[in-house]
Amino acid sequence: MRIVLVADGRSTITRNWLACLAGEGMDIFMVSTFPCEKPQQVHEMLILPVAFSSLAGGQVSLSGEKKNPGGGLRKAISFLRGSFQRLRYRLGPGTLRFYRKRYLDFINKIQPDLVHALRIPFEGMLASFTPAQYPVLISTWGNDLTLHARGSKRMAGWTRKALQRANGLMADADRDLKLAVEWGYNATFPTLMVPGNGGLDLAYFKQLDARKEKKKTDKNSQNYHIINPRGFRPGSVHQDVFFNTIPAILGKIPNIRFFCPAMAGQAAAERRVHELGIEKQVQLLPYLPQPELWDLYRDCDIYLSLSSHDGTPNTFLEAIACGCFPIVGDIPSLRAWVEDRKTGMLVDPTNVEQVVKSVVKALQAKELRKAARSSNWKIVNERADRKKVRKAIIDFYKLFLPSSMIN
Repeated sequence: MRIVLVADGRSTITRNWLACLAGEGMDIFMVSTFPCEKPQQVHEMLILPVAFSSLAGGQVSLSGEKKNPGGGLRKAISFLRGSFQRLRYRLGPGTLRFYRKRYLDFINKIQPDLVHALRIPFEGMLASFTPAQYPVLISTWGNDLTLHARGSKRMAGWTRKALQRANGLMADADRDLKLAVEWGYNATFPTLMVPGNGGLDLAYFKQLDARKEKKKTDKNSQNYHIINPRGFRPGSVHQDVFFNTIPAILGKIPNIRFFCPAMAGQAAAERRVHELGIEKQVQLLPYLPQPELWDLYRDCDIYLSLSSHDGTPNTFLEAIACGCFPIVGDIPSLRAWVEDRKTGMLVDPTNVEQVVKSVVKALQAKELRKAARSSNWKIVNERADRKKVRKAIIDFYKLFLPSSMIN
């Protein structure tokens, strides 16, 4: 099966998806909308930096580490992240046609059995140029339809164009499968709900757990650890609320450390930590390779994600697989995974007082967190195991192949 993935080749999600798909009978090609190294699973790759993506961040190595993360222009864009996103909403769709010919030349050269765009902006939008003889599948991320599609009239128009072109749709939340029809997807066409990262390698997580049991940890048993790995996502994740909760939480339980991957060097984070006087309790970390991030999850008591636009965050699945107790935004996609006050807690992601109360209550309820850990492992085993997810994806792909190609 010859597959062209249209994706952000830098992203952890794309790398996980490649790990899920790679195997016998799969020939994978890629159109990356961001500059990056060619992943080893990919036979050939074309880089098309649509919507000013070459300015949005440095390249990422295959180990997951950012290259040249500091540097003048990109650092300025990081500081003005919200403004840059609004600029992409207004002008980004207008760049797509400049890449149309190069995209079509690549597709016609590869002659894939199908094209799969791993999200709508701007990968699904680019994939809408695909000639009719090639089936197009589109995956949605949690904020594609609830946030980005509403960013401008152009974003709305191109979102409809992408979904009207799609022959198949994947989502990690039932809500998005329904919303997609409102945005133009044909309700009679096939759909599939699977984790957006292609699932988790649970055998690895079991090994990780066994290693952690044998290895002494430097975590003080009298301290609590809370992790917020969501970074800055304007309009989606409310990091301003997160920082504002910390002094009140520490006022009730002083012996807590907060770990914040993907926030080192971020001016907004550094400023708030200094203004609130919480430098000793908050550790702003760089982007971490996944094995290091998972090790950190293992040492943390609570995973805290205050988002109002999400599907099923990959960090959420990884965190609960590592035993973290999740406290997350009370939104439809996460209600499908979290039973409030049993397997986690659902909160208003904009309500400081409610978040504070939930965090304090969870830290004081050791037995609740222990029971949730066991329940959440069963949940990821049932719904996010990579072997099961891969089979579901391959079976879905086969729906779009000529019968002569299906074994």
